[in-house]
Amino acid sequence: MEYPKYNEYLDSTIDWLGRVPNHWIVKKIKWDSAVLRGASPRPIDDPAFFDDNGKYAWVRIADVTASGKHLEKTTQRLSKLGASLSVKIKPENIFLSIAGSVGKPCISKIDCCIHDGFVYFPYLKINHNFLYYIFASGEPYKGLGKFGTQLNLNTETVGSISIAIPSETEQESIIRFLDKETTRINNLIEKKLNLIHTLNENRIAIISHAVTKGLNEIVHLKSSEVDWLENVPEHWKEKALKYTCTLNDKALAETTDPEYVINYVDIGSIDKTKGIIKKEQYLFDEAPSRARRIVQDGDILVSTVRTYLRAIAPVINPEENLIVSTGFAVVRPRKIDSDYLSFLLRSKYFVEKVVSLSVGVSYPAINASVLARIKIPIPPTEEQKEITQYLKKETESIDKIVGLTEKHIDKLKEYKTAIISAAVTGKIKVSE
Repeated sequence: MEYPKYNEYLDSTIDWLGRVPNHWIVKKIKWDSAVLRGASPRPIDDPAFFDDNGKYAWVRIADVTASGKHLEKTTQRLSKLGASLSVKIKPENIFLSIAGSVGKPCISKIDCCIHDGFVYFPYLKINHNFLYYIFASGEPYKGLGKFGTQLNLNTETVGSISIAIPSETEQESIIRFLDKETTRINNLIEKKLNLIHTLNENRIAIISHAVTKGLNEIVHLKSSEVDWLENVPEHWKEKALKYTCTLNDKALAETTDPEYVINYVDIGSIDKTKGIIKKEQYLFDEAPSRARRIVQDGDILVSTVRTYLRAIAPVINPEENLIVSTGFAVVRPRKIDSDYLSFLLRSKYFVEKVVSLSVGVSYPAINASVLARIKIPIPPTEEQKEITQYLKKETESIDKIVGLTEKHIDKLKEYKTAIISAAVTGKIKVSE
């Protein structure tokens, strides 16, 4: 869609703003309001600072990360004492994260308190919603790092950001336009995310059925000795995982050359549908102490800590020196098809069994020896290969649709950022 432009522009001399309408005022945020930091009661885990019935909600980084434009709820509330040692934010006021999800703005809809991982603007004259959209564009942070992760923000850097300010009437028109447009885009994104969720659920269902019932719908079933299954095809065998695989065969010695370069995979590097999604390179001497397990092609990684994350992934054509965290069990198939076992271990029923055997609340974990004793269903070798071939075809088809949908979402996000940036810098004219 083509939007009209203003009649006259001038050079703002600010990189991120570029040319702006000649009647807009360019100035630093700190000239409009002081930029101040939140505060935290210390020590932060003292129960005296919290009260479920307290007047003020306590804002954590996770609350802001989970919210959209508006903060409407938090998971904790402060006591009267706790609130007196923090910074209070009234409804309809904006604050900005400078830690965690760095650079994320939020407008409170509730009485709340913010800690020193946020900054706020106590004397702000411009419309809070207009400033929200300036920050939401991500553009003012150019030169300060990557939006959301590597920004270096503090009261001085935020206050020194130059912005272009239209009249109050224009601000209101731009806000109405962006509220409507971003809501429309967010709704489209939400629909596509729901589609991806449905596709991934279907993917898991297809895998789970094939590796526990096979492909023959009229096969005779028998009661299973596997306690996480009711029935399996009567000609299938059932054995403990340790009789078909080895676990944690090899590890780097403590005497490894300190200059040895490793490509490291941790629990957070695994996506439960995409497998290994990132690696970090270290010298052995500088790597985390848990970077020890050696893997090879055909291995399957099963997370034994924080098992609720369901971090299970096959190792396919690994580069040299791929090392994984001791938070994984490295399952190496010996008497079972590697691809079949990979699908089996990622099935809904096996994952739920691993989670159920895990011990601990915050960081549930399972011992590798307990994992090794879990019984699994084992079809004949040829049937394993047939199931694998079928599942590769089915999952590749689903993954292709998911990939295309993710690209559409990225395009929508790019468009949303672009339209916000264009509106708050006057590149398009949306005033009535």
